[in-house]
Amino acid sequence: MSSKGGKRPTLRADKRYSSGAGGRSPTSKTPKKAAAKPAAKRKTPSKKRARTARKSGPLGWLAALFRFVLRLIWSVVWRSGVVFALILAGAVLYFYAQLPPFAEQIDGRIRGSVTLLDRNGEVFAWRGEQFEQVTDIDQVSPYLKDAVVASEDRRFYWHLGVSPRGVASAIRINLSEGRSALSGHGGSTLTQQTAKLLCLGVPFDAETWKTEAEYEDDCRRTTMRRKIKEAIYAMAMELKYSKDEILVIYLNRAYLGASARGFEAAAQRYFGIPARQLSVAQAAMLAGLLPAPTRFAPTNNLKRSQDRADTVVRLMYDQGYITESERDAAWAQPATLSEAAQSQTGGYFADWVMDSGPSFLTRDTTEDVILKTTLDQEIQRSAEEALQIIFQEKVAEGSEAQAAIVVMSADGAVRAMVGGRETRVSGAFNRATMAKRQTGSSFKPFVYAAAMDLGYSPLDTVVDEPWCIDMPAGQPRYCPKNYSREYKGRVTLTQALASSLNIPAVKVSEFVGRDNVRKIASDFGIDNKLATGPSLALGVSESTLLEMSGAYAGILNGGRSVTPYGLVELRLEGDPDPLMGQGGGFGERVISDSAARNLVYMMSRVIEAGTGQRAKLGERPAAGKTGTTQAARDAWFIGFTADYVTGVWMGYDDNTPLQGVTGGGLPAEIWHEAMVRIHEGKPILPLPMDTPRPAAAAQSAPRYDGASSSAQSAAQPARQQPRRDNLAERILKDVGALFGGRN
Repeated sequence: MSSKGGKRPTLRADKRYSSGAGGRSPTSKTPKKAAAKPAAKRKTPSKKRARTARKSGPLGWLAALFRFVLRLIWSVVWRSGVVFALILAGAVLYFYAQLPPFAEQIDGRIRGSVTLLDRNGEVFAWRGEQFEQVTDIDQVSPYLKDAVVASEDRRFYWHLGVSPRGVASAIRINLSEGRSALSGHGGSTLTQQTAKLLCLGVPFDAETWKTEAEYEDDCRRTTMRRKIKEAIYAMAMELKYSKDEILVIYLNRAYLGASARGFEAAAQRYFGIPARQLSVAQAAMLAGLLPAPTRFAPTNNLKRSQDRADTVVRLMYDQGYITESERDAAWAQPATLSEAAQSQTGGYFADWVMDSGPSFLTRDTTEDVILKTTLDQEIQRSAEEALQIIFQEKVAEGSEAQAAIVVMSADGAVRAMVGGRETRVSGAFNRATMAKRQTGSSFKPFVYAAAMDLGYSPLDTVVDEPWCIDMPAGQPRYCPKNYSREYKGRVTLTQALASSLNIPAVKVSEFVGRDNVRKIASDFGIDNKLATGPSLALGVSESTLLEMSGAYAGILNGGRSVTPYGLVELRLEGDPDPLMGQGGGFGERVISDSAARNLVYMMSRVIEAGTGQRAKLGERPAAGKTGTTQAARDAWFIGFTADYVTGVWMGYDDNTPLQGVTGGGLPAEIWHEAMVRIHEGKPILPLPMDTPRPAAAAQSAPRYDGASSSAQSAAQPARQQPRRDNLAERILKDVGALFGGRN
């Protein structure tokens, strides 16, 4: 095929479109179609604007505003949450870094404990904070662990130290009961309670808090700020210690009443066994003490404590810690106190012994101290029972009269002490050691002790008659009167003491010298300001029952003074060597042995034939003296056998006169009841006394007519003399004119 002009022919594409209507070429159609399509697409935005326009009314604006607020709140919340989490983490880490090792958190006591042992080495009382350390959870009964968790924090092993659910529930309960949100139920976890026991890591400072009680009260304050700090501290503890370690700290630090700090100490205090041996019932009782240790303490109210324990047992069963049979057994046989805990012997005695030792080793000790004492628990119970029986049977119901008893050996070792009618108390007013009261006629033995020491005999005589003493210028004459307002004439010194005659006692005191009487009484241990006038002989001076009983012990032991004591030995727990020994005992001789033996005889006649006959002990020899003060404000009976000295005082705390009570009445009966019980089963021993024998013919002395002699010569007792020749008799008659005066 050839081309024109020799040129290559122009190539053209085949026609792709057939000619349309109107004879338009494809090239002319294409732009039109392209223009038509965009026109169709431009309709869509118009529809959207139309829909938006329809929603742009008031509701649309509100919806848009709501969405904006939500986005803003969410933005603030998550950012604040991040900031709060960072602050919380920093605070937790701060406390975490300050927490000491676990072992240092177990015992944080400020005070130590004092354990008191009786004369046989048995525990009878505790003071301070009794404490026994637990270092591992396996050292306690599993029942105890379960009881504490079941009753205090059932989700303890699942939370991180704080339980929001518990807090919310506590707030709801508080508000429903009409209290503020933070008053009453706290919703605290066991970890938070432990943090509070640790005082959030704040140590005791004596300059900030005067006492431990103030420190603990401050630690227990409930404020919003403190609750927040407590929660943070609890979370730090959860990071630092394991769950069991936190529980061990709690078990060691919780106070459980009766001076017991920690569950090990409480187990021994209440049940006499270690914590690892606790039964279901015992563990439940201890766990039940946590909300209110003093109120629920079994030593205060055993029934209330048992009822609380039943609730804990039910919680243990409901949470699957014990079986149904274990639950029923615990309910059927509730926990009871050990014999030592149940007796609560010697509360007054324990307080007295604590006061007698140095404070840094007793009342304010920071160490654990063991005190061995002179207390005899059997004698203590006998004294308490005697007091209770007499008041129940012979004192009017509702009477507020009080009484006190002291029992001691002849060397001053105190075996029992009752300081008031309420015998099972601690820290109460002790009338045996603190109450200084007039002694009345119970002082008279010291008057006759002076006479015996000067060589007079129990059979020497003195005249009981109306009699007065001239006093210094400006003072009226002193004219003593007998209690009965009667006069017995010439009587022996023994009869005068047995009948508690006042006039003979004053006469003898005046003759032997008041200073001599005061010295003998003081040397025997009556450490008070004694009267200077002639009424000294009648017991107008004051003394305590303990001092008077100690002075009578000096008469029993042959005339040597004694210092009453209760402390035998003081040592630190775990240390075999004592830091202190016996705190009292025998002192110097006050009167001769023969004088003491004569005086014991005279005092024995008080019980056999005198004012103290209600104190008779049958065949067992006893001696003593009654005492009744002016207007019967105080009534005394103090006496002894060969084994023990016992003193009894009775009266009102406000000095109200007793109605129909004298020393020979109720006090003598209390003495009798106590001594019968104390001596049960003991052999009968004779008193250390000499029975005087009258001479073949006694030389009597005429009564003094008061014409020309002093009061001292008028008061002189007439000595018993053997028969002499006529010259001697005449001399004695002349001298005898000075003996026995009258008004």
